[in-house]
Amino acid sequence: MSLILALLAQVGPFVTPESRPVSPLPPELQERRKADRGTDETEKPKTDLERCLADTRSKPEQAAVSAEKWLRKSEAMERARAGHCLGVALVRLQLWDEAAAAFVEGRDALAGEDPAYRARLGAMAGNALLAEGETESALDLLDIAKEDGGTADQPVMVGSIEMDRARALVALGREDEAEAALSGAREALPENAQAWLLSATLSRRMGKLAEAQAQIEKAAELLPVDLEIGLEAGRIAMLSGREATARKSWQSVVDAAPGSEAANKAQSYLEQLDGQ
Repeated sequence: MSLILALLAQVGPFVTPESRPVSPLPPELQERRKADRGTDETEKPKTDLERCLADTRSKPEQAAVSAEKWLRKSEAMERARAGHCLGVALVRLQLWDEAAAAFVEGRDALAGEDPAYRARLGAMAGNALLAEGETESALDLLDIAKEDGGTADQPVMVGSIEMDRARALVALGREDEAEAALSGAREALPENAQAWLLSATLSRRMGKLAEAQAQIEKAAELLPVDLEIGLEAGRIAMLSGREATARKSWQSVVDAAPGSEAANKAQSYLEQLDGQ
């Protein structure tokens, strides 16, 4: 096997150190929002949680202090909301362990009530630990979050959690379990391109190239213009002996976003092929 084929057999979203948890982040953790454009009177936060989360965007340190005070004096749902806000503030400060602890404290304040909110907070805690690289602890939290999501009859949430579980399981070398988790994610989220992309990546890593091809085609159908899908499609094509198709896929990534990280990676693959 050539050097490029050996490398392609392993690379992908599961093994990129800087890769993020894949489950959709809650709105308060998404940076691409309307905050920079300002808000009108109808958009101003109304609840204590909304006000606290709004503060995490502009002044996370102050929000963390306020949320900590709120947490210490609250019980039940109010305590859960305070832990939620404290965790978000700490995520913004990239204090991952502390953020996870805050989310867990909020989750545990519910004591079996509101399993959907428990699942959400547990998943956020697991994601924080994934960002810190504490994979086994993250998986423990995600397993509990999955159970809570099932109790709440929230299949979409469970599907997202399954994708995060798959990332953790791959990192722990438990690929068969990761494959099962992604199967569950695809069943719950059949229109989610990321679930199909991750499935294709894992199938390719496991040497299941026919399955990988079908899965990457579905991902591309759902999200036709996506750099990571283009990169993965090229890897699968190359490992399947279709060099011309791989070249075309990688060149499309370079053309779509010149100078981007994905384009630079695609260009490096093309240069390796040209140098063989």
